[in-house]
Amino acid sequence: MSSATRRLSFWRLVIAAIVAVAVAAGGLFAYQAWASNQAAPAPDPWFAAYVDVTATPSYEFESATSDSGKEVMLSFIVAATDDACTPTWGTAYTMDEAAVSLDLDRRIARLQQQGGDVGVSFGGLLNDEIATSCTDHDSLVEAYSSVIDRYASTTIDLDIEGENLSDTAAGERRAAAIADLQQSRRSAGEDLAVWLTLPAATFGLTEDGTTAVAQMLDAGVDVSGVNIMTMNFGQSLTDGETSGDAAIRALQETHRQLGILYDQAGIELTEATLWTKLGATPMIGQNDIEEEVFTMKDATTLNEFATEQGIRRMSMWSLNRDTTCGPNYADVTRVSDACSGVDQGDLFFADLLAENFDGHLANSAKTITTEEPSDPSDFVDDPATSPYPIWQEDASYLAGAKVVLHRNVYQAKWWTRGDLPDNPVLNSWETPWTLVGPVLEGETPVEVPTVPEGTYPNWDGASTYEEEDRVLFDGVPYEAKWWTQGDSPAAFSSDPDGSPWSPLTTEEVTAIADSSTTDESTALAPASTER
Repeated sequence: MSSATRRLSFWRLVIAAIVAVAVAAGGLFAYQAWASNQAAPAPDPWFAAYVDVTATPSYEFESATSDSGKEVMLSFIVAATDDACTPTWGTAYTMDEAAVSLDLDRRIARLQQQGGDVGVSFGGLLNDEIATSCTDHDSLVEAYSSVIDRYASTTIDLDIEGENLSDTAAGERRAAAIADLQQSRRSAGEDLAVWLTLPAATFGLTEDGTTAVAQMLDAGVDVSGVNIMTMNFGQSLTDGETSGDAAIRALQETHRQLGILYDQAGIELTEATLWTKLGATPMIGQNDIEEEVFTMKDATTLNEFATEQGIRRMSMWSLNRDTTCGPNYADVTRVSDACSGVDQGDLFFADLLAENFDGHLANSAKTITTEEPSDPSDFVDDPATSPYPIWQEDASYLAGAKVVLHRNVYQAKWWTRGDLPDNPVLNSWETPWTLVGPVLEGETPVEVPTVPEGTYPNWDGASTYEEEDRVLFDGVPYEAKWWTQGDSPAAFSSDPDGSPWSPLTTEEVTAIADSSTTDESTALAPASTER
């Protein structure tokens, strides 16, 4: 090949130099922006409702009339009762038997022919997930692999609950097998998304649930996401709380826990990326707990929150149940496999929950989790742009007090001193602080109520105090719970129940401050001239 030689004019050289300087000046910023965008490519969120394969009557998932039912999560693959390492559908059918008795393979092919897709869910509550009973590593890997190959699924769902979840040895076997399976498939150029579906309360994952996630991360599994069962909340519900609001609380707490679990695994992810690694699965209509019902309004509430936060996955239990019970079903509070127990009218839960979840479950298999760059300026606290005082290790904080740390606002649940607000505890009851939310752009300090000087005397060890007497100690107001002499309020921090002193709450201090302001205003007001 030949090439022509060209000469650059003086002005062309000048322009080139200017361009080079501009590129150099903006290069770092451009690269950082590019790297941030590349760190966690997020495919569109997707909806796939569960289908109970062995339920009677059989649900014809391949004949779904709406797009909301064209991607399904088939459940549940479990261990055979007579062969620990043989996968079956609910112990009732081997895969070969399901192909004949349920025509399952052909129905899946028909759904895929129409542009749909299936994921496969292992586990459930009633039977042994394969890793619970199959103790041989190679056989366990082969069992999982045989199911994935049979149904050409790039997404698997590990629904771990009940005794399957509390069995930590099974959890370790499961994690090791899935890690090897995922690695071997990726080495062969094949995608495999792994979702963990776990029970949750309004306080988030249980301790067994966080252990299950940690086991997967420690084994090197690239967990596509954690899908929580937003159902059957029981005593973790507050009075009057709807199922939709409870589901939101559970997601918020699980999001916090997931950030800690990834941090402990040495993977730093942004808040936004952590939301994309969450899924929600409500039990539509009547739940197993009679008092709990997930209504159509709850479905809309949950969908709006999930859309706003960027949650990646939405599911529901189950497509089999997405219809109003007929007149012959007398007791709708008794959970049915074939209807929801609520009057749905012309609506379907699947359509409400699937709104804005237009992606495909197979695409999530292409996402690989990597550590993301963080901006140190996100953690610098400026008193001038913070609505509340910056947290100090040696300061005391009353119940209800708000502080700022690392550009987030926290509120004290009880009196605290020296407890780090963003301490990465997995359970909310382990910390005296509640994360309220980030510091907003343009915020300035708000006035924090304090007890006016001279309101109470300073504590004196030689003085005696009766019940309800109040004193100041290190600037904090305390009230006596019973008669006391010589007992320092400082003891409250180490023995709150045994101490005769209890610090006032922020609400009480506010009331005192407001009362003092009112009294002062009254004293300064001009005397009335009326007779």
